[in-house]
Amino acid sequence: NSIWVSTDHDEIEKVAKQFGAQVHRRSPEVSQDSSTSLEAIREFLNHHHEVDIVGNIQATSPCLHPSDLIKVADLIQKEGFDSVFSVVRRHQFRWSEVKKGENKMTEPQNLNPAKRYRRQDWPGELYENGSFYFAKRHLIEKGYLQGGKMAYYEMRAEHSVDIDIDIDWPIAEQRVLSFGYFGKEPLKEVKLLVCSIDGCLTNGRIYVTEDQKEMVSYDYRDIVGIDLLKKRGIQVRFISERDCSKTLSAMQLGCVAKVSATNKLQVLEDWQKDMGLSRKEVAYLGNEESDVECLKKAGMSGVPADACAVAQKAAGYICKSSGGCGAVREFAEHIFLLLEKVNSARKQ
Repeated sequence: NSIWVSTDHDEIEKVAKQFGAQVHRRSPEVSQDSSTSLEAIREFLNHHHEVDIVGNIQATSPCLHPSDLIKVADLIQKEGFDSVFSVVRRHQFRWSEVKKGENKMTEPQNLNPAKRYRRQDWPGELYENGSFYFAKRHLIEKGYLQGGKMAYYEMRAEHSVDIDIDIDWPIAEQRVLSFGYFGKEPLKEVKLLVCSIDGCLTNGRIYVTEDQKEMVSYDYRDIVGIDLLKKRGIQVRFISERDCSKTLSAMQLGCVAKVSATNKLQVLEDWQKDMGLSRKEVAYLGNEESDVECLKKAGMSGVPADACAVAQKAAGYICKSSGGCGAVREFAEHIFLLLEKVNSARKQ
């Protein structure tokens, strides 16, 4: 009946309201590093006596689809379960742990080594994946998220991704692009990439010779990335606040460019209009404060690793590479992942 974000953070509250959620401001007591989700939910229920069922959706599981939540809600509302939680099927052989210094042998936990079978021929085991926990109010008030008449909901493996540590993040990004939920509006292929020159295509440094000639450096990997984009039918255009036409001419990229641009957003919108593209068909790679509005307007946006803080905040993707050091190629790969997602959706 209602969607809430529980937080003690002003910026998270602002973003939540922008996307139509209501906000419950957590108290300091349940906002500690050691605080649990259950504590936060119980505090919420103390302020909302009208709530009978809570679906606790974990923010660290970004591949969750609305269709799964609708089915789980039906299990409680129509089939009478008191609690439902998410699981995923794993095909992993478990062995007992032997601690260092113990004179013991490890023992198989869920297999017979003498009759070892292929994992693909084995039905596997169910594990909690932490994506969501649904429970009725009376259970939560007693201090449980699972109890009473319980049921599990098995999620598809490709939708089951849990971000716990740093190395989970890049895996989650690729999984979201391949299997994530992008809303009811059909995905669009990116047909135009607009890239800021200084700080994205180059590292932003300008070398001046004794005869006052300017020189910049670029990474050949980025040139390859641009060529790959063109081969996929994606136009690449460049933009800069300064007059760097000689630099672009020397690079021989063969791309449309707008230099001495005082209003980057206007240039972006004019190009979009001239090409007859929707917002979702445009990608933008920038790195400075002057790129922020373009990053917000583009359907797909990215910044190099060394972009300024406000640009990073506005972007949908932050490259691991710095400007002039492969960021364009990396963002191109990011676009290709989206194209795979679009093609997969069409086949389905």
